[in-house]
Amino acid sequence: MMKLAVLATLAASAAAFAPASTGKVSTSLNAFETELGAQAPLGFYDPLGFLDDADQERFDRLRYVELKHGRISQLAFLGQITTRAGYHLSGNIDGNGDTFDSFPNGFAAIGGPDSIPSAGTGQIIFFVGLLELFVMKDSANGAEPGDFVGDFRNGALDFGWDKFDEDTKIQKRAVELNQGRAAMMGILGLMVHEQLGGSLPIVGEM
Repeated sequence: MMKLAVLATLAASAAAFAPASTGKVSTSLNAFETELGAQAPLGFYDPLGFLDDADQERFDRLRYVELKHGRISQLAFLGQITTRAGYHLSGNIDGNGDTFDSFPNGFAAIGGPDSIPSAGTGQIIFFVGLLELFVMKDSANGAEPGDFVGDFRNGALDFGWDKFDEDTKIQKRAVELNQGRAAMMGILGLMVHEQLGGSLPIVGEM
């Protein structure tokens, strides 16, 4: 099962190095060499051929999935190292008086013998579903088009984005892509080490 997870992540990462868009129905390597996400040392990197003869819609969907997975992985990685460092929400997690820090860290919190109650897991899944269906949307999955694929502002969130010049926007988008790619590999590594056990620097006991 873990090998399948590794292969799936590598497959997603292959498309991750695909660039931002071009308007052609069929593309070649030269069309992608200077686009967002195609950068040193690999340049345009698509060893599994996800973008062979891809059209614009196909590319936008892959870029949207990459960004979303990268953002989720960043949150997951931070959640791992934060809770393993001893930081938890205060108070009780249920009406029985169980505190947040009384449950294990990592996957064991939702899938182990001492995991949170199934009703709590259901609430988490329900909340994620609401975000997926009604909040975290862009033109790739039904919302009004934003400035770029993965733009989840939807006319509500900004945080000063419109005040940046175009070069700064491109630089920040490239940073997000790289950090998301690193986080996907990082959380996968933590998941593997969680099964192997032992201790990791900064993260602590697995």
